[in-house]
Amino acid sequence: MLEFNETVAGRQTYFVEVILPLAISKTYTYRVPATLNSHIRVGKRVIVQFGKSRIYTAIIYAITEQAPTLYEAKYILDVLDDEPIVNRTQLQLWSWIADYYMCHLGEVMQAALPAALKLASETRILLLKDSEYDKSQLTDKEFLVVDALEIQPELKVGDIAKLLGQKTVFPLLKSLFNKGVIHISEEVVERYKPRRKAYIMLNPLYEDADSRRGLFEVLERAPKQLDALLAYFKLAKNTKEITREALQEESGCSANVIKGLVEKEIFILDHRVVSRFSDQEVELLQNFQLSTGQQTAFNSIKDLFTEKEVVLLHGVTSSGKTQIYIRLIEEILQQDRQVLYLLPEIGLTTQLIERLRQYFGNQIGIYHSKFSDNERAEVWNKVLKNEYKIVLGARSAVFLPFSDLGLIVVDEEHENSFKQYDPAPRYHARDTSVFLAHLHKAKVLLGSATPSLESYFNAQSGKYGLVELTERYGVSTLPKIEIVSISEETSKKTMQSHFTSVLVEQMNNALANKEQVILFQNRRGYTPVLLCRTCGYLPKCINCDVSLTYHKSSGKLHCHYCGYKQDTVSICPACGSVHIEQKGFGTEKIEDDLQYIFPDARVARLDLDTTRTKHGFQQILGDFEDGKIDILVGTQMVAKGLDFGAVTVIGIISADGLLNYPDFRAYERSFQLLSQVAGRAGRRDKEGKVIIQTHNTKHRVLEQVINNNYEELYKTEIIERNSFQYPPLYRLIKLDVKHKESMLLSDIAFRLANELKKSFGPRILGPEDPLVSRIRNFYIKSIYLKIERNGISLTKVKEYLKDTLLKFEADKANKGVFIQVDVDPY
Repeated sequence: MLEFNETVAGRQTYFVEVILPLAISKTYTYRVPATLNSHIRVGKRVIVQFGKSRIYTAIIYAITEQAPTLYEAKYILDVLDDEPIVNRTQLQLWSWIADYYMCHLGEVMQAALPAALKLASETRILLLKDSEYDKSQLTDKEFLVVDALEIQPELKVGDIAKLLGQKTVFPLLKSLFNKGVIHISEEVVERYKPRRKAYIMLNPLYEDADSRRGLFEVLERAPKQLDALLAYFKLAKNTKEITREALQEESGCSANVIKGLVEKEIFILDHRVVSRFSDQEVELLQNFQLSTGQQTAFNSIKDLFTEKEVVLLHGVTSSGKTQIYIRLIEEILQQDRQVLYLLPEIGLTTQLIERLRQYFGNQIGIYHSKFSDNERAEVWNKVLKNEYKIVLGARSAVFLPFSDLGLIVVDEEHENSFKQYDPAPRYHARDTSVFLAHLHKAKVLLGSATPSLESYFNAQSGKYGLVELTERYGVSTLPKIEIVSISEETSKKTMQSHFTSVLVEQMNNALANKEQVILFQNRRGYTPVLLCRTCGYLPKCINCDVSLTYHKSSGKLHCHYCGYKQDTVSICPACGSVHIEQKGFGTEKIEDDLQYIFPDARVARLDLDTTRTKHGFQQILGDFEDGKIDILVGTQMVAKGLDFGAVTVIGIISADGLLNYPDFRAYERSFQLLSQVAGRAGRRDKEGKVIIQTHNTKHRVLEQVINNNYEELYKTEIIERNSFQYPPLYRLIKLDVKHKESMLLSDIAFRLANELKKSFGPRILGPEDPLVSRIRNFYIKSIYLKIERNGISLTKVKEYLKDTLLKFEADKANKGVFIQVDVDPY
């Protein structure tokens, strides 16, 4: 086996083990043509054929002189890169993720690489020019395809499907192929296209004064071209590089005018590859002072980093954790090392990036899934070349090709957005960051006002360092929290729609004082349930075991699991009754009701439906920050790290849905979410007020939120987790067994559970129906494996589990079953 950086050459026969972007359990070996010997290196992309005709981009995982023994190795078709695009540390991380989260290397590769760096295999259809065939033997559709190919000699399969207005065209293409009319080829197409910008330069022939005078004479009869030339000279006084767009704007001329000057060889057009991201100069502000509490915390973190790899910063909301991060980042940059700053929500990067750019200028790269394929590929290449010293991103940023990480900051580390649920790899970015830092010999700082029980447990047991910041920064104080009974106000008939009189009064006061309000309701849509009052009919998704949610904006019923939509119901399809009732409410209904109660207020909504576009989140937050919105209604998006000075009132419309959710983490998540939402209020010199509406005013979690008592929550939860054998004291692996036949699924799931119980005994729970027992036409049964943290090797448990599942799926009696493994299903 050759080393990572070792290059091979000569006529020796080499083989490469490659990672294919497929869910296959092993790397696959290909033979290297002697002409490509000097081009292969671990981490480079190669083009390979896998199966009968499909062509894929693969990553070289290892180079060897050993041929595979069980199959004949095909040749690689080409090497795509001059230098590796994946480094050795990344491959180590990929292997760890595949092993720990029990998935395939190809699935990790699929998640890690930007789509633009994975080539597409597109089937192209060409007309054979020299072939002889009888046109009378062609069917009408075949003749239509040939006619189209005579006009345009090359078409994709998709083009032909559109032309014929049908999805399945392969039988027709096969017929044309057999008749010798067409040629079918698999051609690999590179997706990544760098952004190019056109720059205008004056031809060097016209540099001296005499030649310029002649130039003006030439353009006397072309006044618009003369205007463009004069505009060019004006711009040239202030800048060396003039873009075509800037010249058009300055001169007021069209692109054709400039094109005419290029054709006359007066201007030279230079197309250059430029960054897709802002390169404007930002004033650097580095003179802020840490408070006494912040400075103490900063010093403690540095001291703990001398002996601990990971430190947890437990700081109350608005305690100034970001400023501590900035000072730590500055120290890492002085060592000329890289920093990864992870955030749980894409939207948070919008607000934070401007703050960080004030301190670090354009050393910062941003990376998340709302970027286009080309933008993500560009960030990847810049990190690879070490052009970005700081990367701010969502969970997928852990996959970037860092060469020398010095620090990873995981902000709001408790958020379950750091966990990927579908598709595989089902990794947790916080835990992956800890291993990534270990590979780079870097440090990890976890920050949160409401830490996850896992992280706090690790800190209490001495595995992580712990630093606490108990006071808010500057003059801001923690908000006052008031619990209001929905039941009481309903009986007194003082409720207005879904708002108690207390909340309405506080909102009125805030609006009168030109202050802002945030309302939290953890359900989107207009109403979650439509119900026939006569017969009890409930519209359900045809693919999933859930009721459909009514969205007023689209006028349709939506499934939030598979995306199915149908027209809303006004007459019951079961009994014909017109008495259709709306049960429950979402953010859309709250927004609608506010327009009636506060007709003069400017109301906006922040949820998945309003932030689907790339800049949707940024637009809403920008308007809120600029004071163009008075009341912001949102789902848990409004709870995560937002910082607005004018917000003085927070309303939680109903805390009951959070507290009563059937999950062992319900109380932990409720405390975190309620505390984080409350923390958005009173973040400057104005006092904040939080109104929590609930039916159960005496719930212990609500009392812990009022008292901001995280330690008490931790103690009570740890006792319960220990009693019922849940994380962080036990490890959890979840197996979702899926099948399209309900009865077959039950038999298969029980057989699997019984097989696992032979080795794991009472550690196996289930099979049982999950909360939603059918999604996308697959019925689901869940099996849980609970493992003690001490005395049992997790590696051996996973090895046995893998072997068992492999044998189980290979058994013909279990045909059609699909088993999804989720390690640490947070």
